[in-house]
Amino acid sequence: MYAVIETGGKQYRVEEGTVLEHERLDGVEVGQTVEFDKVLLLVEDGKVRVGTPYLDKVVVKGEVRQDDRGPKIIVYKYKSKKGYRRKSGHRQPFMATAITAIER
Repeated sequence: MYAVIETGGKQYRVEEGTVLEHERLDGVEVGQTVEFDKVLLLVEDGKVRVGTPYLDKVVVKGEVRQDDRGPKIIVYKYKSKKGYRRKSGHRQPFMATAITAIER
């Protein structure tokens, strides 16, 4: 059984036991449980249920394992012969959540 959920403006395919890296959620700490109620699709024993846009009474539960930042990405802007150079970096914050249950 698996489900497709929406969080942080992105869609993820999840099963029980998978670790999902997603956008950081406000007010959630490491060790807390979190519920994803925006379930778009549920596949169970070959039966496919599709929401319009979300499925009612279907919740994906998980436990937050990590709250961290991703690898550094260097952004370098350059225009030749003009003396224009800009260098900046960015690290995207993320949360890692272990999916514990898909409840229907």
